[in-house]
Amino acid sequence: MEKLEIIKKALEDKKATNIEILDVSKQTSLGDYFVIASCQSAVQVRACVDEIEEKMLDEGVPVKHKEGYQSGSWILLDYGDIIVHVMQQEAREFYSIERLWDEAGTARQQDEE
Repeated sequence: MEKLEIIKKALEDKKATNIEILDVSKQTSLGDYFVIASCQSAVQVRACVDEIEEKMLDEGVPVKHKEGYQSGSWILLDYGDIIVHVMQQEAREFYSIERLWDEAGTARQQDEE
C-alpha cells in the first residue's frame, strides 16, 4: 500500500482530481490495483506523470512501461502490481474505464472536492 500512497500524494500535489484506486486483483492478472485520475490539460497530465515517476524513483521503484506521454491525453504507467491511468477529463469521460471494471472493489474512496 505504500506505493499507492506515494502515487496518490503525487497526483494530489499536482492537483489531479477524481482520483480512484480500484482493486482489480480478482478480475485480472494485469496488476493488483488501477489508479485513475483526471486532469484539465495535457500539460497537467504530463506534470502528474513526471511527479509520480520522480517520487517512485526516489523509493527505488522504476516504471516498467509508459504509454501516451507524447499526446498527453491519457498516459499509462505500469509498475507491475499497479497500473496508473492519468487522463484529461474528456478522455476519461469518453473511455469510462471505471465502468469496464465495475466489479472491482474500490480500495479507497474517491477523493471528495
